[in-house]
Amino acid sequence: MNKHTCFILIFLFGGLNILFGQTKVGGLVKSTSGETVPFANVIFENSSEGITTNESGEFYLQSDQDYEAIVVSFIGYKTLRVPLESSVNLDMEIVLEEEAAALDEVVIYRGKTSKKNNPAIDILRKVWENRRKNGVNAFQQYSYKEYEKLQFDLNTLDSSVIRNPVFNGMEFIFDYTDTNRVTGKTYLPVFINESVTRVYGDNEMDKKKEVLLGNKNSGFNENRNLIDAVKDIYDDYDIYKPYIKFFDKSFVNPVSTTGIESYNYILSDSSYIDNKWCYNIIYYPRRENELTFRGNFWVNDTTWAVKKINLETSRDANINWVKQVYIEQEYEVMNDSIFLITRDFFMADFGLNKKKDSKGIYAKRTLLFDDYEFDNEKPESFYQQEVYNPQSYVYDRTDDFWETNRMESLNKDEKGIYVMLDTLTRTRAFKRAYNVATLLESGYFDFDGWDLGPMYSTFGFNEVEGVRVRLGARTYFGQNDPWRIEGYGAYGFRDDKFKYGISGKLMLDYKSRLIIAGGNRRDVEQLGASLTNTTDVLGRSLASSALLNVGDNDKLSSINLSTFSVSVDPVKNLSLRFGINYREINPASEGFSLAYYTDEARTEVDTEINQTELSTILTFTPGRKLSGYGVEPDVVNEEDFPTFFLNYSLGVREIFNSDFDYKKLQFFYNQPLLIGGFGRSNLSMEAGKTFDPVPLALLSVVPGNQTYFAIYNTFPTLDFYEFVTDSYVSAHFDHNFNGRFLSRIPLLRELNLRELVGVSVVWGDLSEESRMLDASGLMLQAPDDDPYYEYSFGIGNIFKVLQIEAYFRGNYFENPDARSFAIIADFGFHF
Repeated sequence: MNKHTCFILIFLFGGLNILFGQTKVGGLVKSTSGETVPFANVIFENSSEGITTNESGEFYLQSDQDYEAIVVSFIGYKTLRVPLESSVNLDMEIVLEEEAAALDEVVIYRGKTSKKNNPAIDILRKVWENRRKNGVNAFQQYSYKEYEKLQFDLNTLDSSVIRNPVFNGMEFIFDYTDTNRVTGKTYLPVFINESVTRVYGDNEMDKKKEVLLGNKNSGFNENRNLIDAVKDIYDDYDIYKPYIKFFDKSFVNPVSTTGIESYNYILSDSSYIDNKWCYNIIYYPRRENELTFRGNFWVNDTTWAVKKINLETSRDANINWVKQVYIEQEYEVMNDSIFLITRDFFMADFGLNKKKDSKGIYAKRTLLFDDYEFDNEKPESFYQQEVYNPQSYVYDRTDDFWETNRMESLNKDEKGIYVMLDTLTRTRAFKRAYNVATLLESGYFDFDGWDLGPMYSTFGFNEVEGVRVRLGARTYFGQNDPWRIEGYGAYGFRDDKFKYGISGKLMLDYKSRLIIAGGNRRDVEQLGASLTNTTDVLGRSLASSALLNVGDNDKLSSINLSTFSVSVDPVKNLSLRFGINYREINPASEGFSLAYYTDEARTEVDTEINQTELSTILTFTPGRKLSGYGVEPDVVNEEDFPTFFLNYSLGVREIFNSDFDYKKLQFFYNQPLLIGGFGRSNLSMEAGKTFDPVPLALLSVVPGNQTYFAIYNTFPTLDFYEFVTDSYVSAHFDHNFNGRFLSRIPLLRELNLRELVGVSVVWGDLSEESRMLDASGLMLQAPDDDPYYEYSFGIGNIFKVLQIEAYFRGNYFENPDARSFAIIADFGFHF
């Protein structure tokens, strides 16, 4: 199960009120005039455990301790002590009485607070002046122990859920329900994972190493990708940074200097925390629909260090499938310049919509930090990361190990989760639901040891095959399979021909990821849909089978491709592959030609290419995180790391009676960019050169796109084969503003739309020698006078799954049948 499978379970469960814990309170805070009081402070008496009411004046607060009263306060109202009649007090209605002032010498602000003469902002400026360094960055070397508890829960359970046929055979699980301490909703745990890690770092060498000491979970040992995916969502512990990043988005940090333009601040209270007098500051957004938080933080009155903070997103924050995110952090101040984080709690409430009572899933992650050590130097070799180290023993630790290394004991309900979930994963009913979720996410029907699919490529259409039907399958015993066989068969009803593809991979060594692979494919394909070479036997671009096309898609080819390769990872995230492939290429479309001259007099012509190619490919993906160690591991952080690709190919005539000798060099670079509060960008660049004359089928075609759907790194206003090169340089830049501007327009604000812009450019040349070889009859043209460019504007997040972009051609309007405009749609699940 990967990160999306978990979210799909929301659909299946459609989304019990058995309550545990010591003290639970919830309700509504109003004024004497009947208006709700948002952002009021609600705290257990004689404690620092508290929360602020939301935009509607609602609150829920829970503690493992017994308390007799809560204290409710807000600037402009009299502080109210509310006795608690029992350990559970829900649906409370608390009325605050207005008064002239709440604190001595405090100016009262309502609505948007002023930046002048505001004591809260005065305190905030003191925080900026005395900004601390994160302790791990203040020393040459550091190490610490980290305990992590990760949990998934189904939430908002009621009688309709219990009676749902989905749970037939799983009724026993409802004995394990509880209420969430942040939202007050009833939830059912469905997954728990604990781990203990020792983290080492050297700031001088900019090196970091994590050593897993122990891991324990609830029967999902084969699903490390789910665990790793949630870990990757949020990993930012420095409260003084301008932005806090999760779900590929940058939220404005209320404690940083960037926050003053996005938040209102109010000095609310003061109290002792860890025997130090602290001020409590409430903050909330100035505008709706922006990537901001609401909550409060405590600041020490002498060191001006933040001791404790909670951050909660509002329901109108522009994040898909996430109703709420809640973060708590606690710190220890070592001295006047350094702070250390001691506790970090992150919770995301996933749901199909943001209605208060809609059902969904909680993802909760608790991190505790302890046993800090500094300036203990280790050699550089210590930080050398292994390509893979299975460490199987860390998954089989004894109960004594966990009793010693847990920094926070499990409560009685969490201990019961292990028993319940290990039983649940063995029930037929749960396996059925799990398999349906896997099907929706991956597109494969799961059988015992093999999968059928992917179902999303079952039907296609092109002018050669007409309606195309495809059926595929693969072996699949688990995430860490050391070998895999995959194949498909396809049939076109217009050409009445059968096509197929089959491939296999075998891992010979786990630690170096030494893999041999090979396969064969006979199919119809749109060549030139990508500049960078690919020898993926089962790969097929959408350009080859899109149901809708612009103009005539009449330049398809028949290809018989056989490949064999050996790959190895000499170091982590660096892959080296040596391969050989043999291609037979023929035109498949009527009237389309790939012909070339075979003699210097240009009197003899051949229409088929038989070509053997040797390749050496280097791929470097620094920062990439993989889950699993099989032949096909899952990438956890797909949109977070750069990719460098270098390919040197050698065409050899002497092998398998090949037609041409040539040398080709290609480079590709892709870089995702998260630009603070301005959204997310992606930059990619490609360059290549073929050093010897080759015919059309072996040239580098600038990839056009005659479909109505997005195809990566293509030019939507170009037709297929409009530009052909043997030397080229191209670049694509796309930016998503994440609704930064549309969220400020009242009529559009509620739609959570996102602004998209982009520009693409390519320059290329075609040598006279390659032109002289060509006998296809096509007008071979390269963008050699001026670089060809196009630009785009679009709207994303339409109905949460659709984006539409308009592309405009920038030049070369004189080309025959040149298209000056294109509309492209793209579908997908994005946060």
